[in-house]
Amino acid sequence: MTLTELKAKANNLPLKPGVYIMKDKSGTVIYVGKAKALKNRVTQYFGAGNQHTVKVHKMVSNVYDFEYIICDSEFEALILENSLIKQHQPKYNILLKDDKGSFYIKITNEKWRKIQSVKQLTQDGEFIGPYNSGFIVSQTVDEVKKIFRLPSCNRSFDKPTKPCLNYHIGLCDAPCRANISVNDYNKTVDHAVEYIKNGDIAENSINTLTKQMEDAAESLNFELAARLRDRINAINKIKQKQKVVEISYKEQDVFASVIFDGTACVAVLKFRNYKLWDKQHFFIEDVSEKSDFYAEFLQQFYAGKTDIPSRILTDIEFDECELLEVWLSEIGGKKINIISPKQGEQKRIIEMCQSNAVQNLSEKTEKTTREMSVLNELKELLNLQNAPRVIEAYDISNMSGDNNVAGMIVFKDAKPYKAGYKRFKIKGFLGQDDYRSMAEVLDRRFGEYEKGENPDFAVLPDLILLDGAKGQIGAVLPVMEKHGLNIPLFGMVKDSKHRTRAIATAGGDIVIKSNRRVFTLITNIQDEVHRFAISYQKQLQSKKMLGRELTNIKGIGDKKANALLRHFGSMTKIRNADMQSLTAVKGISEQNANDIVEYFNNL
Repeated sequence: MTLTELKAKANNLPLKPGVYIMKDKSGTVIYVGKAKALKNRVTQYFGAGNQHTVKVHKMVSNVYDFEYIICDSEFEALILENSLIKQHQPKYNILLKDDKGSFYIKITNEKWRKIQSVKQLTQDGEFIGPYNSGFIVSQTVDEVKKIFRLPSCNRSFDKPTKPCLNYHIGLCDAPCRANISVNDYNKTVDHAVEYIKNGDIAENSINTLTKQMEDAAESLNFELAARLRDRINAINKIKQKQKVVEISYKEQDVFASVIFDGTACVAVLKFRNYKLWDKQHFFIEDVSEKSDFYAEFLQQFYAGKTDIPSRILTDIEFDECELLEVWLSEIGGKKINIISPKQGEQKRIIEMCQSNAVQNLSEKTEKTTREMSVLNELKELLNLQNAPRVIEAYDISNMSGDNNVAGMIVFKDAKPYKAGYKRFKIKGFLGQDDYRSMAEVLDRRFGEYEKGENPDFAVLPDLILLDGAKGQIGAVLPVMEKHGLNIPLFGMVKDSKHRTRAIATAGGDIVIKSNRRVFTLITNIQDEVHRFAISYQKQLQSKKMLGRELTNIKGIGDKKANALLRHFGSMTKIRNADMQSLTAVKGISEQNANDIVEYFNNL
């Protein structure tokens, strides 16, 4: 079906609750959604392209047909939606990987035994477990290595080597120095295993170690007493660290997210028995706002689970929260509340969860602290609501009013994104007028966005920069009002030596030289958009000069010259073309082709 046919079909849907099922040409289900009123929801996909996110844009472009199922209530639609998503695993729904499984602590059976966290049982070594939480396993292994000063490396300890940093900061006894016998080392491993099995970090473990330390001191075994003292200190430090994540509620799950460059990371902290019990994180692609995915994410996270705490914390309030509470309460068998705390201990826990999301997203996307911080500095300088991860910049170029063109460049995460670069020929008028040219280019760019047909224009920027000052801003502001857009708009001002000087606003200039990193970023953007625009203008000028040479040939005017250049791409290919190739060009007759061949043969 065409988009028009899909829209007509959607307009015939009832205003009742239900589930809609989007399919591609092969009949594969690519998206399942629910709606309180089917007609209102589904028509939005095919009639409001200017409101679509990138992900929805992609989905709609692949929809060939859709089906729907009417339900008695929105709650029934929610249950059916979850069932259909589980059944079809649609490409454009949020599909969380099920990381269920067993985790183990492994003690290797090699000469110098090691303690490791693993997810599979093997034939070699001793295993403690299984555990349901990979976080608990990795945390326990990390703790015992610190307490008993065991190595974390994979070195061989049979020959002396230079110790690593862990030895120098007191985290490892460095058996690599050959100052510990195999027997003494493995006895320490035995103590660590016993601690894992029996000790945890209970108070009686500290009492037992304290008694052993005192006995060793009385026996004048000061080396053993010192090691036991260090273990006690390590346990106390870990206890203090764990107190930081203790909470006032026995059980709750905490969700917080961060979005950067269209990718969201959702961090999850699970608290059980007043302490942090597990943590997870998930990545969701092609999103722009948290409200776009939170309800669907929570549905998929808890689908099929019964161990749901009575309290769920989220970093934002979102639509369908009350409906989700009813659904979760039903599958959990108790009253469940979704809360977005604004202050106090619970707000602190949200912030801690969000810090985890930032760290995980930073590692995934390999964004450097420098790149993220310069965008935050720009945000503060321009008083923006969010750091501008996508910046579009525009410049006009012409040759004495001829070949009037514009260049549009895109910077993503403070770096050039060349796939987003675009070139424009000014079509609305002849002659030189930078203000009218800038207005025309932005009008065409926003028009493409509203059409929703070209994915290259599907995403709006977080910030627009124009090469120029108040005049350019004044010319573009009415265009933005016409399209109903409220994107931050600024100019880039140069000094008399054509160097970046300031950022222009409608009310005046913002000096940026005092902020070196922002100044460097804006300078790079301004230089790049100028280079891109002027290169296009020179390219057209060069083609025009070539075209003028062709017009020296009898019967070849500007129209035919341009057609030849578009077809062959260069003068060299036109010179070498035979009669058959030349007549394949629209508008070129056999006589024209013969004249062209003769012209170049006589040169």
